[in-house]
This record gives sequence, structure tokens and C-alpha cells, in this order.
Amino acid sequence: MSLVRKFATVGGATLGSRIFGFARETLMAAALGTGPMADVFYAAFRFPNLFRRLFAEGAFNAAFVPLFAKEIEANGTDGAKRFSEEVFGVLFSVLLLITIVMELSMPLLVRFIIAPGFTDDPDKFDITVRMAAVMFPYLMCMSLTAMMSGMLNSLHHFFAAAIAPVFLNVVMIGALFYALYTGAEPLQTAWYLSWGVLVAGILQLVVVYLGVLHAGMSIGFRFPRITPNVKRLLILAIPAAVTGGITQINQMIGQAIASSKEGAIAALQYADRIYQLPLGVVGVAVGVVLLPELARALKGGNLKEAGNLQNRSIEFVLFLTIPAAFALWILSDEIIRVLYERGAFHQENTLLVGSILAIYGIGLPAFVLIKALQPGFYAREDTRTPMRFSAVAVGVNCATALTLFPYLGAPGIAVAEATAGWISTVLLFTTLLRRGHLAWEWALARRTALLVVSAAVMGGVIMYLQQRWEPWLASSAHLTTKVGTLGLLIGISMIVYFATAFLIGGADLGMIRRNLNRKPVAKTEVSSDVKTNG
Repeated sequence: MSLVRKFATVGGATLGSRIFGFARETLMAAALGTGPMADVFYAAFRFPNLFRRLFAEGAFNAAFVPLFAKEIEANGTDGAKRFSEEVFGVLFSVLLLITIVMELSMPLLVRFIIAPGFTDDPDKFDITVRMAAVMFPYLMCMSLTAMMSGMLNSLHHFFAAAIAPVFLNVVMIGALFYALYTGAEPLQTAWYLSWGVLVAGILQLVVVYLGVLHAGMSIGFRFPRITPNVKRLLILAIPAAVTGGITQINQMIGQAIASSKEGAIAALQYADRIYQLPLGVVGVAVGVVLLPELARALKGGNLKEAGNLQNRSIEFVLFLTIPAAFALWILSDEIIRVLYERGAFHQENTLLVGSILAIYGIGLPAFVLIKALQPGFYAREDTRTPMRFSAVAVGVNCATALTLFPYLGAPGIAVAEATAGWISTVLLFTTLLRRGHLAWEWALARRTALLVVSAAVMGGVIMYLQQRWEPWLASSAHLTTKVGTLGLLIGISMIVYFATAFLIGGADLGMIRRNLNRKPVAKTEVSSDVKTNG
């Protein structure tokens, strides 16, 4: 299967999850707006989500996948099964201990980490503590889910792992529908959502376990023991956990700062959901597919193939995210108005969330490129270098957010996150180049510049039509009119971008063929140089 087809498999499933996520956030906006219960729920949910990234997705997509792939190469399915059972025993035990400690420490965690700004409101503080306690076991379910997802990705079974997140959105949508149907108060609605998160975690774990069984492998429980393989995993996973969760760490810092202003946490979350669509469909898909592909190429001695995989992934990412960044910047208010402006979500909320989304649009290419660059380190079992870069990014994010929030409010936090993302991208890219793990292609640089020009042309068309069609995009227009106008505007902008890109040479059929019809190189080709693709 070609690289892009694998991206499409994972990206398509992720797109489905993100669409359900949009539906969930739209209902959330209608039910809770940016009021205090929205702040409470998102603050409580952010914490288990942070640990899910730290102990699950970041650590296992970075550390477990290369080692699991090595076991398959060296010892076949039996060796890989033994390794996965060793890891499962240790992971389950550690997660159980962490869950117990965190549940007992939740009041202190909310007071000093999750939402320090809530301490002045005893009721708000108490509700956040109790909701975080209900949702924290979600971490255990999702960490085990991430491990099994890593197994599935290594075995080229991408769909079950990619489709599992849909269940979180489906369960939460069900809870919101029930709350709106029964006329539940915001507090009761938030409780429905909290219990829904826990139920969804269990469902996701069941889905990926069935996927592992379908892939021809089962997992039994072994008494936790630090074997050489598990020790190697831990050495790789600890720095990878920090790196993989960098976005969540930055968001947690932003949340802690934003908790001092009512509505800021919810505003950041609503904007985050929008930019997560291209980030998930492109960035996550590239990261999930690229890591096992790179690990397999490097283990087979195909250095040229590894370099080509890395560059083609960057090419694919830029081709899709540059226009998305322009569109989010220009159409931020219109997007928020169509998706959220109803019920408890008012026009002033649209202006605030729209300004945050526009800033996230600037950071979007960086956030996605990080997903395409990090596997270049992880596949070589180097998790320390990205961790050091993440530490720099966290420091920049924290300092910038603290500086800007008193003046700009929530948009200042978005500026900090975007700045940190670009700094991480530059550090990762230049280090791969310096080490010779990424070959500079002048043709790729030229195409990137032309893609920026194409996106700028598209942006000009959007602004012209935006001005002409303003009455049909205004708050006073009927919802179907706004949806239809926005959809038409996005459709025209896509046609303009792709037509311009192919016309001026930012994209060509050769690029499409290179990504669709990628063939592995022979193992005898061990040169790390990658020929320039014209």
C-alpha cells in the first residue's frame, strides 16, 4: 500500500472522529456556551487528557512501535507477542498505581496545577475536583488503548486504532442530546459528560483489543517484571512521553493561566477543536504511518528509503496545511459563527474564539510538521533530542503566555502556543538536516515557496468573496444560508488553490505519483543521500 493511501486510511478515520467532534462541540456551545460549567468541565477533562498524551500516545508511538517492529523482524510474531505481554503487565500495574495516587491527590492538583484560578470560588473548585476524579480513570483505558494501537499500526492494521476515538465523541454527543432533550441544567449536563468520558474510554479499549485479535495476536497478562526489553522501552518512553505530550503540556500551562478569567478556558477549547481537524487528519495520520515505515526501513538498512519517506511526508504535509493555515486566518470568524453561534454562545463569543482560531491558523503548519519530523528521531531510537527541544518550547510558551495574557487575554495564550510550535519545528528540522538524516531538496524548497504563493492567491479570492457575500455570512442570516455560503466559499477557495498550485508548479503529477506509487528500495541501497526530485 502506498504512503498516501496509508495516510488516507488513518486520516479518513480521524476525519470521521473530528466531524463527530465538531458535532459534540456545537452541542456543547449550545448547552454551556463559555459559561462557568464549560470552564469546569474542560479544566477537569484536560488533566486526564494530558496524562493520556504523556503516558500513552507520546510514549508508545515513539518508543513501543520501533521496538515492537524490531521484535517482529528478529523473533517473528511469537517474540512480538511475548514482548507486548511483558509491556502490558508493567504498564497496567504502573497505571493502576498512578490512578490511585492521582485520585487521592486531586484537590491539591486542581488547586496548584489544573485550575489555580478556581480557588476563589469554592463551589467551582469542588465540582472540578469531583469531575476530574470521575474522568481520571479514562487515562488507564486510553494508555492501554494506545499500546494496542501501536501494535496494530506496526502490523499494518491502521483502521481500528484510528476509528476508536470516534466512540468518545459518539458517547458525549449522546449525553448532550439527552441533556438538551430533558432540559438539564448546565451542572447536570457537565456531569453527564464526565461519566460519558469514562464509558467512552472503556469502549475504545474494547474496540482496539478486538482489532488486535482480528490481526491474529492476543495479549495475556504477565506478572510485571523489568526485562531487558521493558527496560529499553522505559529508557526511550520517558523522554518520548514528555515530547509526545508537548502540545498538551503547553495547553495545560495556558489553561492554568487562563483559569483566572471566566470563559477563557472554554474559548481556547472551542478554537482548539477547529484546528484539530487538519492537525488530526494530516498530522496525526502522517505521524502514525511514518514511524513504523521509517523504523522498518532503517532496520532493513534502507537509509535512502528512510530519507525519501521523510521528505515525501513533509511534501504531503505542506501541500495540505499551507492553504488550511491561510483559510483559518481569514475565515476564523465565519467558521466560528456557523459552527457555534447559537443558544448560550453569543456574537461576542464568536469574536473572541475567532481571534484565537486565527492565531492557531498561523501555528498550524508548525504543529503538523512536528508530527512529520519527530519520527525521524524516534525511528532511530533517539527520544532525548526531541525532549530537549520540547523543554525549550515549554519555557518559551510559559514565558510568552504569562507576558501576553494580562494584555491580550486568551488570544495571548494562543500566540504563545503558536510561537512554541514554530520553535520546536525549526529545532527538529535543522537538527535532522545537520545529522544527515534529512536531505535538503532544492526542488522541495521551490515547491514550498510556490505553494505559499498559491495559498496567497486563494486568500485574495476569499477576502474578495467574503466582502461581497457579507450579508449571507452575518449573524443575522439564516443558519442554512450561512452554512451554504461558507461551504461554497471553501469549495471555491480549494479550486483556486489547487488550480494555481498545479499551474505555477507548486504541485505536479510527478509529486502525486511519487506519493501514490512509492516502492521500497532494495536493501543494498544504503546511502543516506536522497536525490533531488524535480
